[in-house]
Amino acid sequence: MPGDETRTTAPAAVRTPAPSPDRRPGDTTRAWRTRLLVVGIVLAALNLRPAITSFGALLEEVRDGLGMSGSVAGLLTSLPALCFAVFGVTAPRLARRFGPGAVVCAGMAAIATGLLVRPSTGDTVAFLLASGLALAGIAVSNVLMPVIVKRWFPDRVGSMTGLYSMALALGTATAAAVTVPVTDALGGSWRAGLAVWAALAAAAVLPWLPFVRGRGGAPGEEATEPPQRDGRPEGRPAGRAPALRITRSRTAWALAVFFGLQATAAYITMGWMAQIFRDAGVPAGRAGLLLAVTMVMGVPLAFVIPRLAARLPRQGPIVLALGVSGLIGYAGLYFAPAAGAWAWAVLLGVANCAFPLALTMVGMRARTGAGVAQLSAFAQSTGYLISIPGPLLVGVLYQHSGGWGLPIALMAGLMVPQMIVGVLAGRDRTVEDEAAA
Repeated sequence: MPGDETRTTAPAAVRTPAPSPDRRPGDTTRAWRTRLLVVGIVLAALNLRPAITSFGALLEEVRDGLGMSGSVAGLLTSLPALCFAVFGVTAPRLARRFGPGAVVCAGMAAIATGLLVRPSTGDTVAFLLASGLALAGIAVSNVLMPVIVKRWFPDRVGSMTGLYSMALALGTATAAAVTVPVTDALGGSWRAGLAVWAALAAAAVLPWLPFVRGRGGAPGEEATEPPQRDGRPEGRPAGRAPALRITRSRTAWALAVFFGLQATAAYITMGWMAQIFRDAGVPAGRAGLLLAVTMVMGVPLAFVIPRLAARLPRQGPIVLALGVSGLIGYAGLYFAPAAGAWAWAVLLGVANCAFPLALTMVGMRARTGAGVAQLSAFAQSTGYLISIPGPLLVGVLYQHSGGWGLPIALMAGLMVPQMIVGVLAGRDRTVEDEAAA
């Protein structure tokens, strides 16, 4: 390093390198805060799905315990999308006022509280309300994760999105795999099996506490932000830049619809797939494990796909590959759900990796941090609104048809438009250019 072998007055025998002129007193603190931020991102991502997949693994027990009908259970599986749409749109405004670190910290606290309270409720309405609190915390964190990655790691969007997505998939799969065994170990109480996940969320609050005070600065900088390519602090455009009219962008709409359709498939899978296998004669423990296999496929692929997508100017080929995998998986569920269960679980797990791909495209389809924040809020909130009817409709079709043929046909049918809009969203363009035009 420059300066290591210059400007020395000590004899050669006792010569010590002088501090690098590039190193400042705050560099070490900033480096540690950056590492703490990475830990916070990973822990937050681990908590963004267990509230959903733990419920899916115990859906039958919860229905029996609270006296739910199939339609009400379908409503519960649609609740995540509804909360993500309603609360996710507030995330950019909350982040501007309190800082993204503070909002994510509050989101983790809301998840912990909701997961702790909901198993102790005695009726469906209270269960819904407590679940809604946890899902509100997930919603704001969902939207702000791409913003945090773009703002604090602008040169590592692909790798950091991959790390975050991998942790999210790991949390999803772990909750699906161990909820039933943990419930059995705790005496067979579904309430205890759901409540244990509050501890993980409580742990995720801790690394975000040092970032509560900052209003969006980089680690170690309470009131500043890392420079963009144009030299301006991200999120603070020079002067009074006009707001981005995100609804004028065709790419933003394509990404929103793609996000909505992949979310529909994901929440149908998380909410109903274990039940599909159980109704096909698969034991409850193995059905939970099959759901875990579907979720765990996202662990390696969620790290690989964003890195690959970030290197490609167009992400359409990845969209098509994931869609074909989903179509084959749904066909298998329709014709031989038990016989080929492991294969269908793997294929649907590959298809579910459209989620990290969508997050990566959010970071790539906007040039600035402010643009990513608007695009993330628009795509996720609009997308989750689109996804609300899907899980509910599956529950209604299942109850009234008495089988899984029609619900699975619906899932497969939705995969085709998902592939079409995904190709459109993956074109090499930015929402800023389209909105300005």
